[in-house]
Amino acid sequence: MTRSRLRDLGIVIGDLPTGPNNAITDVPGVLVGHATLSYDEPRVARTGVTVIVPRDGRMHEDNVFAAYHVLNGNGEMTGLPWIDETGLLGSPVAITNTNQVGVVRDALVEHAVDRGMAGWILPVVAETYDGFLNDIDAFHVTKQHVFEALDSASDGHVAEGNVGGGTGMMCHGFKGGIGTSSRVAEAPGGPYAVGVLVQANYGSRKHLRVDGVPVGREIAPDVVPLPQRTDSGDGSIIIVVATDAPLVPVQCRRLAQRATIGLARVGGTGYNGSGDIFLAFATGNHPSHDPNDDRTPESSELVDLKMLPNNLIDPLFDATAEAVEESILNALTAAETTDGFRGTAHALPPDRLREVMSAYKR
Repeated sequence: MTRSRLRDLGIVIGDLPTGPNNAITDVPGVLVGHATLSYDEPRVARTGVTVIVPRDGRMHEDNVFAAYHVLNGNGEMTGLPWIDETGLLGSPVAITNTNQVGVVRDALVEHAVDRGMAGWILPVVAETYDGFLNDIDAFHVTKQHVFEALDSASDGHVAEGNVGGGTGMMCHGFKGGIGTSSRVAEAPGGPYAVGVLVQANYGSRKHLRVDGVPVGREIAPDVVPLPQRTDSGDGSIIIVVATDAPLVPVQCRRLAQRATIGLARVGGTGYNGSGDIFLAFATGNHPSHDPNDDRTPESSELVDLKMLPNNLIDPLFDATAEAVEESILNALTAAETTDGFRGTAHALPPDRLREVMSAYKR
């Protein structure tokens, strides 16, 4: 069966318009690439890596403002102390499985060095655990797979579901994975694009809601089996928010916090065993002084910045919450039933989803 995005099923989340791709790539200069590993021999692989590349790949020399928020910290995202210190992101953002953060981080450094990036590099790499569908201790992801994801990164359409880092992930007791969405927010100097990409691997079936409808209760385990015996809700989600609005780091942090709203609308609670880490970056300023950059006057060592006033930032908060909510649901509707290392994760059935939504929306 061909899988669909949420809107292809006639289900619309929120009030704001989407960008042309309804994806994080609607933020100009943001690219996405995947490397997907799915095979059974010599050991079962259902895993991969996904990369998000700001500034068309020029983020090393032209940093973006960034910040993060941790809802529950049973997870990993490297590079956060430097973002905390400076408010700057100067690397791609990569997402993979729990056991492969190190090799992905090292590959990002090597890729930059091979392209002439001098000095030190502190990449951002995040993870969620795919050890049910993937033989995670086989360490399938290599630096070549990271290079493949980086070299394939592009704008436009973004593959979702069983791709990249999301290949072996589960969400609300269904098959999960990668999802993305975007919104266009009106504010002074705008309009501005707000794009989101998630790696969804969290949540209890009973808590799943779609546009407020208790879909998880209606499509219960007796209708679609759970991948495991319990419906504990443990797991993790990584959320990356991007915008072209002129935000400074403290405002990026405020945007990252609002990802929690979208997660809660779908049914995420941030349980003790979950790693829920959210990163937001804004491309509307050029905070790195580079005398070779024609945007910076050669005679000046100062950088001119713009900032959207805090009292006018609410449309971006709305956009973030809506795009996070839809990104998670796109991960669910795009994902396909997957047999793996320890069992099967069933896809959210689109026909049954439509039936439930129709019954509640009459």
